[in-house]
Formats: sequence, structure tokens, C-alpha cells
Amino acid sequence: MNVQYIGLLLQGLWGTVLLAVLTFLCGGLLGFAIAMARISASRMVASAAGLYIQVVQGIPLLVLMGLCFYGPNLVGLQSVPALVAATLAMTLYASSYLGEIWRGCLQAVPLSQWEAAECLGLSRWQRMTRVVLPQALRLATPSTVGFMVQIVKNTSVASIVVGFAELSYNAKTLNNTTFQPFIYFGLAAVLYFAICYPLSRQALSLERKLNVADR
Repeated sequence: MNVQYIGLLLQGLWGTVLLAVLTFLCGGLLGFAIAMARISASRMVASAAGLYIQVVQGIPLLVLMGLCFYGPNLVGLQSVPALVAATLAMTLYASSYLGEIWRGCLQAVPLSQWEAAECLGLSRWQRMTRVVLPQALRLATPSTVGFMVQIVKNTSVASIVVGFAELSYNAKTLNNTTFQPFIYFGLAAVLYFAICYPLSRQALSLERKLNVADR
């Protein structure tokens, strides 16, 4: 087995990790804004956030990738780099799901906690940051870590449309060169497993700890 081929796989692994981290950071920020908008006192804001979630979740990730990569050409702009297009599409995808996850966790905080904070004379921002968010964060951690596994696996979609050189793309390139699909796709599977399994175990561990704490 050629050492250069292994190096190419590891470069693809770095691309996968980079895209996953960028997606979680950008998607997390946008998802938090969506979650806050979903519980807004303004019906218009809440409805707009709900419509955003329905539209984005109703579009396949593959199509989002295509829109983000080829869309600028339709308005006369230059094509965006593959990493930028992939990050944008993955950010939209992740924010719609994280926004719903976190909205559910915020609304799962008992109403009595909201009312107690209001009785203390705290502003809405103080109620959120000092009372509601700490409790919601505890509820959201297991599902958020679990969703990170989906983000890692879905980075492979970037290789289909935008040609971003992540792990599955480089595995396909090596297969086309060597005609040894079992070896290189097998190694890619092992590397994906090496990333996703610890995240899955961490999500399960956090869920068990929180359940114990609840009891």
C-alpha cells in the first residue's frame, strides 16, 4: 500500500473534520438565533423562523449544495470556493435542525421557572441567560452531541456536488486510480467510525448522566 495514498486519505479526513467543525460553529450560531426566534413573543418572528425551518428541512442537502455552489452564477457572480459553498449549505441544514432541537429544550424548561424569574423582576435577557438557558443547555447537550455525528457523516455529500476533497471524495479518487475499492473505502469507513463512535458514546454517556441527575 502506497504511503502517499494513505496521506491522501488523511488529507481527506482533515477536510471532513474542518467542514464538520465549521458547520457546527456556523450552524450552531444560526440555529441558536432560530431557536430564540421560534419562542419569540412576536408571532411574525416566530412564524418566519418556523417557515425557514420547514423550507430548509424540506430541501435535500444535495440540492442545497447545488444551490449554494451554482447559485452565484445565476446572478452574474463568480463561483464560490468549494469549501465556502459546502459550509454554507451545511450551515443552513444544521441550523434548521439545531434550531428545532434547542427550541424544544428551551420550551421543556418548566413554566414555573420562567414565572419565578419574571417575579424576581429580571429582564427577558436576564431570565434567559441566568435561569432558562442553563437548564435548557443541560437538556440539549446529549441530542446536540448526537447530531454532530450526523454532521460528520453528511459532509460526504460535499464531494458529490461541489467536489470538496473530503474523506469520501479522496477514497473515490484512490479507488479510480488503484481499482481497489474494498481497501480504500474500507479505510475511509474505519476513519469515519473513529470520529463518529466516540461522539456517539459521549452522547449516550451524557444522556445517562442527565437521567441519573433527574432521578
